Amino acid sequence: MVSNTKEFVSAEPRRRTLARLIAERGFLRVADASLELGVSEVTVRGDLTALEAAGLVVRVHGGAMPANAGPESSLESSLDRDAAAKRAIADAAARLVSSGQAIYVDAGSTAMALAHALVARQELHDLTVVTSGLTIALALEPALPRFTVIVTGGTLRPLQHSLVNPFAMPMLDSLHLDTAFIGCNGIDPRGGVTNVNLPEAEIKTRVVSRSASSVLIADGTKLGRTDLAVIGPVTAFDRLVTAGDAPDGVIAGLESAGLAVDRVIA
Repeated sequence: MVSNTKEFVSAEPRRRTLARLIAERGFLRVADASLELGVSEVTVRGDLTALEAAGLVVRVHGGAMPANAGPESSLESSLDRDAAAKRAIADAAARLVSSGQAIYVDAGSTAMALAHALVARQELHDLTVVTSGLTIALALEPALPRFTVIVTGGTLRPLQHSLVNPFAMPMLDSLHLDTAFIGCNGIDPRGGVTNVNLPEAEIKTRVVSRSASSVLIADGTKLGRTDLAVIGPVTAFDRLVTAGDAPDGVIAGLESAGLAVDRVIA
């Protein structure tokens, strides 16, 4: 239990420290802040409320992130956004998996839903799941020993709790995967499949090259968008599983490019 000795320290210096930690890391959990600052979680939540009122942070599930965090959201802030669509996508994607396969499950909130859907399939066995997402690996843990879970190496990124360059690449190059389930920030017939973060995109591109089949898992808000980092052209992927509103013209363009599109009902 956290000591109360620091509860009575002036709130202003503590809140400045809290705001600095959030700015440096991109996301900070309430529990971690409580341990580092030596105050209760109740105090941390009060401090976050004050910092949010001042426009310095944004409260998200389990913690906070900077108010000016930019285009990339933390995993926690994305979990509840379009949650029904993500669950529908995850259930449909999980049905594409068979026992005995080796698959890749990407980092991200839709991938998290897929991890839970795979665990729920009690009949699945001898499944090898490779992931770059630490939280994805933990979500898959209840399926052990039915599943073998392999986490790529690399440098930890705090927003998505994922592992990226440079150490992940040699490990990925040693694998042959049946199916890669890839999340993204944008899918466009002409702009291709894109992501907001370059290191994340590089991992996704490499995984696609090591997989016999590649399946995009993305809700309708991602369709018709183009972001900074190119993962690959639409033709590099075999299937898109999507749910939610999406421009019909974009769907038609993707199908014309040869991408099979499964639109599921959320």
